[in-house]
Amino acid sequence: MAEVSNKQVLLRDYVSGFPKESDLYVTSSTLKLKLLQGSKGVLVKNLYLSCDPYMRNRMQKFLNPASYADSFNLHSPISGYGVAKVIESGDPKFKEGDLVWGITGWEQYSIINATQAQTLFKIHDTDVPLSYYTGILGMPGMTAYVGFYELCSPKKGEYVFISAASGAVGQLVGQFAKLLGCYVVGSAGSKEKVDLLKTKFGFDEAFNYKEEPDLDAALKRYFPEGIDIYFENVGGKMLDAVLLNLRLHARIAVCGMISQYNLERPEGVHNLMHLILKQARMEGFVVTSYYHLYPKFLELVLPSIKQGKIVYVEDVAEGLESAPSALVGLFAGRNVGKQLVVVSRE
Repeated sequence: MAEVSNKQVLLRDYVSGFPKESDLYVTSSTLKLKLLQGSKGVLVKNLYLSCDPYMRNRMQKFLNPASYADSFNLHSPISGYGVAKVIESGDPKFKEGDLVWGITGWEQYSIINATQAQTLFKIHDTDVPLSYYTGILGMPGMTAYVGFYELCSPKKGEYVFISAASGAVGQLVGQFAKLLGCYVVGSAGSKEKVDLLKTKFGFDEAFNYKEEPDLDAALKRYFPEGIDIYFENVGGKMLDAVLLNLRLHARIAVCGMISQYNLERPEGVHNLMHLILKQARMEGFVVTSYYHLYPKFLELVLPSIKQGKIVYVEDVAEGLESAPSALVGLFAGRNVGKQLVVVSRE
């Protein structure tokens, strides 16, 4: 029974305000590469780990029992979405050598318990980069698909606005909208990201929200006739400005509110009356409630990737040592595209 060194990323302190790299630390423990007899869990070697904004909420001590994800435990490995290779399985759905994606530990090797193993997806298509299963073919891809198609029921020719548009989810929503024949505008936080939206992802227009003193005026410039669909990733002042620019029967898919995650006191929203005036619909969603649609999602996305109709940009950090910096960097907008960590390319 081999015993291996197992490098891990742990949470040192619960976070208030902006997370810092020092809130996390990297250490090593040892692990026997063998499941306990009778275990229905899965032992995996982790290959790629996904850095996602929702993880910020898990870095604080929760006061809200209604949250959809538990707080991380202090001085324990944090967890998140990742791609892994099965070493041993007590679950009949998986066997040694299978590739899977789902929730795993931020460590070299993880034992995924029987309950969590039920949420793993087996990877069948390997002629795309495996790292894509942390992004375009994993949770962020499903999030883009569900929010845009299932919640917003888009139609050709509609006017679509996406905030945080160069991120893991936004870059896909924009491309879905363009494939459908919509007019698409995205906002992002740097010139590099704005250029990426227009040249790489095919957005009609894009702007740097940091250079717009009046967001309402900016939206009126790009949407003189108003917005049909808003894919909401940031909240706060951007949401308030969008509400002033809705078209009749507009739809807003509320995916995230990254501008609010690090605030001690979240900002209020002042223009909700416009939902009534424009007979608009604003709906929040959690992607895990839609995972039954994953096969349908793959049917749409895999051919589009292989035909070059959809492209995906990743920001890759090498090694678990770089994981704290990569995760914290999300909240300062350091990443360009989908942020992930390579644990092993094997």
